[in-house]
Amino acid sequence: MKYTLDKKSIRQHMVPEWFHDAKFGIFIHWGLYSVPAFASIGLKYPESMNEVGPDDYLKRNPYAEWYLNTLRIPDSPTQKYQKETYGENSSYDGFVPMFNEAIEKWDPEQMADLFKNAGAKYVVLVTKHHDGFLLWPSKYPNPNKKNYMANRDIAGELTDAVKNKGMKMAFYYSGSLDWSFNPNPIKDAASFLTNGISTPEYIEYANSHWYELIDRYGPLILWNDIGYPPNTNVYEIFAYFLNKIPEGVINDRWVQTYEDGKRITPHSDYKTPEYITYKTIKKKKWETTRGIGNSFGYNKFEKEEDYMTPEELIRMFVDVVSKNGNLLLNVGPMADGTIPEIQKKCLLELGKWLEVNGEAIYGTRPWEYPEGKTIDNIEVRYTQKKETLYAFLLDKPKGDRITIQSFFIEKNSKIQLLGLGKSLDWNQEGENLTILIPENMIDAPAYAFKITPKT
Repeated sequence: MKYTLDKKSIRQHMVPEWFHDAKFGIFIHWGLYSVPAFASIGLKYPESMNEVGPDDYLKRNPYAEWYLNTLRIPDSPTQKYQKETYGENSSYDGFVPMFNEAIEKWDPEQMADLFKNAGAKYVVLVTKHHDGFLLWPSKYPNPNKKNYMANRDIAGELTDAVKNKGMKMAFYYSGSLDWSFNPNPIKDAASFLTNGISTPEYIEYANSHWYELIDRYGPLILWNDIGYPPNTNVYEIFAYFLNKIPEGVINDRWVQTYEDGKRITPHSDYKTPEYITYKTIKKKKWETTRGIGNSFGYNKFEKEEDYMTPEELIRMFVDVVSKNGNLLLNVGPMADGTIPEIQKKCLLELGKWLEVNGEAIYGTRPWEYPEGKTIDNIEVRYTQKKETLYAFLLDKPKGDRITIQSFFIEKNSKIQLLGLGKSLDWNQEGENLTILIPENMIDAPAYAFKITPKT
């Protein structure tokens, strides 16, 4: 259909099937903040925000990509680190030549290969974070800072590499926040609400960037962050995007906040909770986003215990998919584009698991129940596809059988363990289902049982 520049028209847009089917995307936070690669450790979002309060949290922000903001807060750990490491008179802008020198070593094909091997179906690159630095050679340069962009077309080179590997490409853009336009730090709840830019100059700047990214690279998702300037008809951007790219998707972070406190939420195709999952199946499509550690940008001070294990990652992923969600898992490259080994290990372990169990993930939809349990308290999750039901066991059973509570299947059903191939013996014991476990069951974080026909 042809979309017009208004809410009624845009809200007729439906989430395309590819996004429902994809399940797994890679987020990339990579920029000037990757040079110092510093943030305080010991805090987690969102729990720590509630525990220590916004003032203390923002002063010790665990997100390394917020380096410039915490650098501007007096007596912050970041300010201390900057002075001790780079000198009393050093500045954030000093990272520009360092970053541009480092990215000369970057190999986009190698990066895309890793994402493909991890099982990702789409990639979301941060083209401009809150610091305002651009990762593409824009025709609309920053009016406040000369040469405030990467000297390689990171967006373009990665787009080509990702598409050549059969994945889809998308872009993040920091719509409301841009600290190259606003020198005042976000240091408490009040300043968070007023830090966004809404001048006519900035609105034209941000709008021009979105149109340029759409025209030049054809992204499949417009992933805006932390709102968009008021007095902007975002439906114009949406209509332009969807008319040009009908399979496009729009996230939910385009909220516009006006001076009188009024907040307008325009159209969104899906929700984007951060470091959060749900307990129930959500009717509206959602995508949880998080780092493998506690930061999006690379923080070289994070220890192994600050990262998820591959087992935790896989179990969380299954849980998310069972409830109508996608996982947008972030990688934080080093300044030269290298993915740290601890992050790479998690990605490759997930990819290895998906080689066996991807059938029960990709292209599936939630079943009628979000969760289940065995009689010995092993968590169970479900997905379905056409005439097939998949039941995931989120741990290895201890004996030679498992019994799933309140789970009834038809008499003629066949049960297989993905990766094994042969049919398993089973019996219905009232409302509970008992499956006999094969002796050669390998160790894995989660097991997918294929049940046909679907109950």
